[in-house]
Amino acid sequence: MKFIKRFFRFVFKTLFWLFVFSIVVVVIFKWTPVPITPLMAIRNIEQSNTSKNGWEHDWVPLEEVSINIQLAVICSEDQLFLSHNGFDIKAIEKAYENNKKGKQLKGASTISQQTAKNVFLWPDRSWLRKGLETYFTFLIELIWSKERIMEVYLNSIEMGPGIYGIEAASQYWFKKSAADLTKYEAAAIASILPNPLRYKANPATSYIQGRKSWIVKQMSYFGALKYPNRDKKND
Repeated sequence: MKFIKRFFRFVFKTLFWLFVFSIVVVVIFKWTPVPITPLMAIRNIEQSNTSKNGWEHDWVPLEEVSINIQLAVICSEDQLFLSHNGFDIKAIEKAYENNKKGKQLKGASTISQQTAKNVFLWPDRSWLRKGLETYFTFLIELIWSKERIMEVYLNSIEMGPGIYGIEAASQYWFKKSAADLTKYEAAAIASILPNPLRYKANPATSYIQGRKSWIVKQMSYFGALKYPNRDKKND
């Protein structure tokens, strides 16, 4: 009986401190750059037996990132990003219906969910990982601003072979700073995000050219990018 009590006490304390730790990490990353993500480490291990090893990752503040790429990823990945609370309910319902029909899941993850997954978790499709993704998405939506979520997203996601973040991607694909990306260059990078190890932003295939044109058209429909509470300090 004492063993059982000690076991449950141990489990409770472990879960409690993991909960506290998760909040502390999210608060820290509200202000500081994310130096490394689990995916970077995993990819590096996978490439340890190949000629390519390591990664390119140059953190830049959102003010030094072209508004074109910010708008391009919103139009490509999550057009309700500025208004939802981290989850696109309609997209989730559609994905659920497609899953019941045996179709491939598409478009269910928001930018907030992708950020939570990339920064805090490992690439997997298990229910555990999905549950943790939901938890961390809730946390970052609660603690971070939309601008901060976008900043972390653009600085953390995979955008090519060993390429992480928009600055490294801009230099890799177009030999220029992220601040100088044109609409079509931004759309080209956004168009490869579903599978950045398979697709190339430059030179673009006919498929990527088609996606580029669609994204640019969506950008014109979307209009000016205005973050909520932009003039308020994050406190």
